[in-house]
Amino acid sequence: MVSGSSSQFPLHQVLLDWIAGQSIADRAFLAAQLLHDADRAAAFGITSANVVSHLEQQLHWLRSSYAAIDRFCRTTLGWTGCSIEWLWNVGLPIAMRLSHWRQLQEPCLIVGILGGQGTGKTTLSRILTEILAVMGLCVGRLSIDDLYKTYAERQQLQQADPRLRWRGPPGTHDVELGLSVLQQLRSVSPHQPVAIPRFDKSLWSGAGDRTDPEIVTKADIVLFEGWFVGVRPIDPAAFDSAPPPIVTETDRAFARDINDRLRDYLPLWQQLDRLVVLCPTDYRFSQQWRRQAEHQMIAAGRTGMTDAEIDEFVEYFWRSLHPELFIPPLLRDPRTDLVIELSIDHQPLRIYHPISH
Repeated sequence: MVSGSSSQFPLHQVLLDWIAGQSIADRAFLAAQLLHDADRAAAFGITSANVVSHLEQQLHWLRSSYAAIDRFCRTTLGWTGCSIEWLWNVGLPIAMRLSHWRQLQEPCLIVGILGGQGTGKTTLSRILTEILAVMGLCVGRLSIDDLYKTYAERQQLQQADPRLRWRGPPGTHDVELGLSVLQQLRSVSPHQPVAIPRFDKSLWSGAGDRTDPEIVTKADIVLFEGWFVGVRPIDPAAFDSAPPPIVTETDRAFARDINDRLRDYLPLWQQLDRLVVLCPTDYRFSQQWRRQAEHQMIAAGRTGMTDAEIDEFVEYFWRSLHPELFIPPLLRDPRTDLVIELSIDHQPLRIYHPISH
């Protein structure tokens, strides 16, 4: 039996005891915890009127999903396990919100997940897929990377515009392919399967190319993630006083051209029913996260970039779509449904909806 206040019983212990089959005598403490942060509660649709029923649902899904999610984190992600507090405070509430949105958007809900390098957007998508599977929902996953033009097409693109020396910026994707795939996923069935494109970054000595597609016969929810999914063009005048590394007239010309190319992606963004934004409190965290990832690869005996190469790589993307210019508008845009602010150690500091914030 677990009872008492959070000062007597830390949240993680209360939740672990619940998973182990014990009851919770005093649910008021958990209900108060769900309502404590007004912005977060509003983002997840939790009110004083529905907090009791929401709590019961969340407790049910915690007990039902924890073992599977913990096993997934250990065996697939290589972690030491799943943080039960993260699952309670972030994973489950997001999954429950997606499930709610899905009920309002049949037959298929398409959710964009925007996050810069190292924010954890792909990992979040994978964990949400596992949680939603426990809830009985089939999830299709698509990355903006899966929509890259073929190797041959990108070679031609680089010859036409040498500034596009790396894949990634607007202009290096097959937007029509993405549009077709998302439209097909809205009505996918066993009788009309959809081929979701996949991209193998290891081909052509790291330049990457299309590989065999994944065949999908059902999708209740589609998670479409990428580093600029949902990002919209801004006023070109913003580049007149843009932040570094946009410092030269050549840099500004490149940034303006990439900004123009974003217009080609607007039909793709129109397919999004919801948008989730992962936002570091400092966009420069992505540089440090990339260094950590590369250092880990080198330590594991694989090929990785030097710090100088990482800086050049990251700054290239800042020149194309600078986070200080393109992300703040989304944090105020009512078309954004959920904002998750991240600390340097990937902890969610704030979760809110732009309108209720």
